Amino acid sequence: MEYKKITLNNGLRVITVPMPQMASVTAMILVGAGSRYETKKTNGISHFLEHMVFKGTKKRPSALAISSTIDAIGADFNASTGKEETLFYVKSAKKHLNLGIDVLTDMVLHSRLVPEEIQREKGVIIEEINMYEDLPMRRVAEYFERLLYPGSSLGWDIAGEKEIIRKISQRDFLAYQRRLYFPENMVLVVAGGALEKEVLGLARAYLSKLEGKKDKFKPKEKFKQDKPQVYLKTKKTDQTHLIIGVRGNPVGHKDRYVEAVLGAFLGGGMSSRLFIQVRERRGLAYYVRTDSEHFLDNGYLATAAGVDTQRVQEAIKVILEEYQKVSKLSEISQEEFQKAKEFVKGRFILELEDSRNVAASYGIQEILEGKITIPEKMIAGIDKVTREDMVRVARQFFTNQRLNLAIVGPFEDKEKFEKLLKF
Repeated sequence: MEYKKITLNNGLRVITVPMPQMASVTAMILVGAGSRYETKKTNGISHFLEHMVFKGTKKRPSALAISSTIDAIGADFNASTGKEETLFYVKSAKKHLNLGIDVLTDMVLHSRLVPEEIQREKGVIIEEINMYEDLPMRRVAEYFERLLYPGSSLGWDIAGEKEIIRKISQRDFLAYQRRLYFPENMVLVVAGGALEKEVLGLARAYLSKLEGKKDKFKPKEKFKQDKPQVYLKTKKTDQTHLIIGVRGNPVGHKDRYVEAVLGAFLGGGMSSRLFIQVRERRGLAYYVRTDSEHFLDNGYLATAAGVDTQRVQEAIKVILEEYQKVSKLSEISQEEFQKAKEFVKGRFILELEDSRNVAASYGIQEILEGKITIPEKMIAGIDKVTREDMVRVARQFFTNQRLNLAIVGPFEDKEKFEKLLKF
């Protein structure tokens, strides 16, 4: 799946990914901005700004004016905020690309940020935070990252803290935009049934006059750990939610495909090692899965599970046992290993059927790494992974010095979990 990239005179990058078979098209703007670039006094502003861009512009002065324009063409639009990137998109029939980019750029670049709307939206954000607090399945992931990255914005919650949200002002938003929403820190990706010439014409029409130039902060943090760590959140729940995992590699690392296969082998599907051992054979959990996460300078591989509160210690022991087994070549058959590789490739190929996923994949690579690996090369990278590669990375990862556990459940004794964390 080839692409074309051009940089406008102001430094903004434009990427087109032709998908001729598609009747739809996704226009997406990505910004190198997220909760990692916040200060303690503005934690949550990245996500808050994501909300505010939907509240009105000079051209479309209300949320209703924006949504009515999108609904009138049957399009889909949304946004998401991460630790190191924020993205906004409009997905529509390809004949409506012009209007889609018009609305998208208008929202992202010309939000009115009316104080009354900001004040009103604070209530929405706070209720969103409250909702997450009542979702331990989600909340445990935030606790896990807090454990891994103490004292760093990388460990802060993307939604922020309620006390801080209440204090954020229009001035804070404008300062944040000036610092991070500048052309060289932004990418426009258009994926789907659109012509390159048309996209470039629209990009120049709507984005070439955007100004501003700042030095992008490139984080480089090292976190020391010499023994297993536990984060316990005592909460009355019917099910215990946990994440157990290890420090991994940053984005773009040479072993990224090995990590993907390792994660799939352990907990990537209903026939994976952990799904069979934790759920099918022991009935300890409803969900169990293993994934890896990558940031600019850090990363991790972890298993999440919702388990029987009375048998949580058993579940932790089983997960650790499977981590140990995958560190031994004799425990991995070629057939099972090949299945994990095909699982990774198959899921990746399915994602490529959606122009929104394609736009996000290309855009996030560009915004974080400054380069793009096309799907064909990614698949080739997965094909090159060997059993020996997976064992090598497993041995590197699964050590006491890298081991971390976050847990949400009706427990008071943190020490009993610390005693379990060892290989």
